Amino acid sequence: MNNHPKANNGRPRGTVGQMLPGEKAKDFGGTFHQFMRYMGGYRYSVLIVMIFAVISTIFMIIGPKILGNATTFIAEGIFGSFTGSGKGIDFEAVGQTLLFLLGFYVVSAFFSFIQGYIMTGVSMKLTYRMRRDISEKINRLPLSYYDKTTNGEILSRITNDIDTLSQSLNQSITQIITSVTQLVGILIMMFSISWQMTLIALCSLPISFLAVVIVVKKSQKQFKSQQEYLGIVNGHIEEMYGSHTVMKAFNGEKASVAAFSEYNDKLYSSAWKSQFLAGIMMPIMNFISNLGYVAVCIVGGVLAVNYGLTLGDIQAFIQYVKQFNQPITQVANISNVLQQTAAAAERVFEFLNEPEEIPENKHAITVNTDNQPDTEFHVHIDGSVQFDHVKFGYDPEKPILHDFSAQIRPGSKIALVGPTGSGKTTIVKLLMRFYDVTDGAILIDGYNIKDFKRHDLRSLFGMVLQDTWLYHGTIRDNIRYGKLDASEEEIINAAKSAQADHFIRTLPDGYDMILNEETSNVSQGQKQLLTIARAILADPKILILDEATSSVDTRTELLIQKAMDNLMQNRTSFIIAHRLSTIRNADCILVINDGDVVEQGTHDDLLAQKGFYYRLYNS
Repeated sequence: MNNHPKANNGRPRGTVGQMLPGEKAKDFGGTFHQFMRYMGGYRYSVLIVMIFAVISTIFMIIGPKILGNATTFIAEGIFGSFTGSGKGIDFEAVGQTLLFLLGFYVVSAFFSFIQGYIMTGVSMKLTYRMRRDISEKINRLPLSYYDKTTNGEILSRITNDIDTLSQSLNQSITQIITSVTQLVGILIMMFSISWQMTLIALCSLPISFLAVVIVVKKSQKQFKSQQEYLGIVNGHIEEMYGSHTVMKAFNGEKASVAAFSEYNDKLYSSAWKSQFLAGIMMPIMNFISNLGYVAVCIVGGVLAVNYGLTLGDIQAFIQYVKQFNQPITQVANISNVLQQTAAAAERVFEFLNEPEEIPENKHAITVNTDNQPDTEFHVHIDGSVQFDHVKFGYDPEKPILHDFSAQIRPGSKIALVGPTGSGKTTIVKLLMRFYDVTDGAILIDGYNIKDFKRHDLRSLFGMVLQDTWLYHGTIRDNIRYGKLDASEEEIINAAKSAQADHFIRTLPDGYDMILNEETSNVSQGQKQLLTIARAILADPKILILDEATSSVDTRTELLIQKAMDNLMQNRTSFIIAHRLSTIRNADCILVINDGDVVEQGTHDDLLAQKGFYYRLYNS
């Protein structure tokens, strides 16, 4: 099999397979099993927690029985004193029994502390891993995912949902183990004291179970709805805050508040119902347990009078009855917590299971930047670009590029011209492989771009877009983003070439000035100059300029144009412009309309043809 990375006649070889979408959890059971698999790396720690929780609970369960023995010693001593048939209270036996009981409780507390410490570590590590996996997943998702998902929705999954998991995970697992152990252990101890009273106490179980099932069934969908609308509300707030200037400019406050009120009302409704259903669980369980408690007291009195049941056993049994209802109540409460946890976990796993970008080619090409001899998969790039019958559409049913072909020589200055929506920016996105072509191929120096590692492919490009992107940090760091290991001298030289050095030095703190989160403490034109400086510092093989001078005044535009001319020397450059005056000196102008190249040539040649470009220019 021929593994050479070049395509036959420039055609793609189709060496990369399409990744199938991952399965998504849609129910409690499926989400629970997926969560258990996710916890696989911590199974030994969880096993230790389970063992320690069981041991701690067992020691706690034996306590009332031992305390009952002390009560029996005291009662027998008192009765003996009254009847004159005994020596009185045996304080030595009582003291030994209480010391023995104290030892049991100390051991129980020790094991409880250890299992709590381990479980806290597991829950924190697990949520840390989830945040890390989501952070890494964000970088592996295709841009098409972000086209249909709001930033607030993603933020809600990495903050609200994982916080919910973190808060409930630590307590829920240990409480489940403790509650089950308590139920089994207490049941054994109750049968050892009196099977009659035990059967009466158990009569409350079916009623309690039925109440739990009814409430949980109703609360599950409300907790799910609560988490969903929490994400919608967060997304709306983030969107409105991020574009509050535009909202105010177009008097959109009323519509924004109305939308928020609608989302907030639905969140309020689902949250109120879920919290109400969770809140009534405890009163219902207490009412049922109190009925059983009264019945046990009556029967215990009868057994003590007629069958010689000791006072200590009755006291111990009553304590067991109260403790027996406690784990049932805990299970009821945990069931609500688990529903909320499952709703949050489901949303997290839905995100982690989203289809990712097509994986890298197994024999991916790397770019030779160290001046070493080229090899089959380590090549030097000159900068020629070929579009070979490219077809693409964001929606497969609505193609944007129908059959786009073009051949660009290394070092050429190519202008992409056409009406809005004709596909100019789409071509750039395909070139940098933000999206993959539906059909055809894009080649650089004869190599299919799908055969490059994405990191290496994108390192060939420098971009200056109409929508400037800067982040919260110093001006120096924002320029250095184009080359992270750049020296101070390189940063200043890049700023000078972009005509940005002068205005930077006039700002407070100069290159050390902090840009705020909205980068609103510098003008739009100044932001554009900083992005140009960043591109100059990156020193790429291929330049992409998408309306790079649209936000600056005419004088600054001339200065930038001069810097750009120097920057574009010996580099392949793609220039997208609506103002045709900015692309007069292009080596070749590709006139694009409805996804096809309808004309190509120099500015003078296209004007002479008096075709589509001529009409566009005169308009």
